[in-house]
Amino acid sequence: MSIVQAIILGIVQGLTEFLPVSSTAHLTIVGKYLGIISAENPEQWTATIAVIQLGTLAAILIYFALEIRDISLAFLRENISLKPLKQQSYLSKMGWFVIIGTLPIVAVGLGLKKFIEGHLTKDMTVIGVSLIMLAIILYIADRVARFNRDMNTLAFKDALIIGSAQAFALIPGASRSGVTITAALFTGLTRETAARFSFLLSIPAVLASGLLELKEALPFLDQQQTFALATAAMTAGIVGYMTIALLLRYLKNHTVLLFVIYRILLGVALLIFAR
Repeated sequence: MSIVQAIILGIVQGLTEFLPVSSTAHLTIVGKYLGIISAENPEQWTATIAVIQLGTLAAILIYFALEIRDISLAFLRENISLKPLKQQSYLSKMGWFVIIGTLPIVAVGLGLKKFIEGHLTKDMTVIGVSLIMLAIILYIADRVARFNRDMNTLAFKDALIIGSAQAFALIPGASRSGVTITAALFTGLTRETAARFSFLLSIPAVLASGLLELKEALPFLDQQQTFALATAAMTAGIVGYMTIALLLRYLKNHTVLLFVIYRILLGVALLIFAR
């Protein structure tokens, strides 16, 4: 992977990680076009994607730094003092929500690791079908959602529902933010709140997968490839930070119809041409 290719991948990752359009699908499409996906070792591409995602993880950590700080301090303070769960503050409970919401994707991810790294998850037909199916479900969620709940109304049931949906992000083309925002809309959260919780929920899963895949990718990396991968991650972080801000602002006054239409058009194009 050259530096130019790394920058392209970083831009694609930064633009698509937080939009409900599937960054994995877009990276795989671009990776195939650039000819940098190894047919003999598809697990290398899985590792590459996970490491580049560390850049967009950094964008989340920086953008939500104050919220993450407050949640972490409250969680540690109230649980170290053994404060009963029902009496804990909203911030401390938010820490529990993220933990509970992360458990499903950890269990499924570890159980299906070999499958996720295999050839099928890079198949354009699989990605195309996934893009279309999730678009339809996202559209339904946006039409039936009540939009009458914000972050202060989150409950453990919501965290489990949204976290269980996050496990479906392991399907190529599904979109991690897409499935979690969809599930959050079904629970009645506003679009902006759904996106905010989706981003916070992604932190443990993306961090764990990124570090795990980085460890497994190290044997394949020389000095040039390491620099290229770091460049891709840094580019993704910069672009991702701007994307977070734009998306949250957009969702305050707009529906997700634009993303639904885009997913369907891209999915149809893949089914027609990527054979």
